[in-house]
Amino acid sequence: EVQLVESGGGLVQTGGSLRLSCAASGLTDDHYAIGWFRQIPGKVREGISFISTNDGSTYYAEFVKGRCSISFDNAKNTAYLQMDSLEAWDNAVFYCAATRPPFRLNLAPVEYDYDIWGRGIQVTVSS
Repeated sequence: EVQLVESGGGLVQTGGSLRLSCAASGLTDDHYAIGWFRQIPGKVREGISFISTNDGSTYYAEFVKGRCSISFDNAKNTAYLQMDSLEAWDNAVFYCAATRPPFRLNLAPVEYDYDIWGRGIQVTVSS
């Protein structure tokens, strides 16, 4: 059974940076896409980016491209989301999620496509 645990959130100042981690346990030799999502209070959950654990293929939503970077450490089975300029990300819960192949490469992650979810982690940007 695959389980995902997010970490690295917290309180940051406007314009600051955070690196979120998504530690995956129970991964088999199967390949996965790991996606990052955010949910701002009162808004729908939005796909930010995904990365393939097989070949490192990535895709970013247009609204975050240039302000975040996704990566995956094969040895640690951990995905990361480096976020900069966090002013636009205030008071959001960030989730990581995973899905097995096949998956589409030329799309930002869509919630419907992911069936394994972490519980989310809060990121708050100081006002």
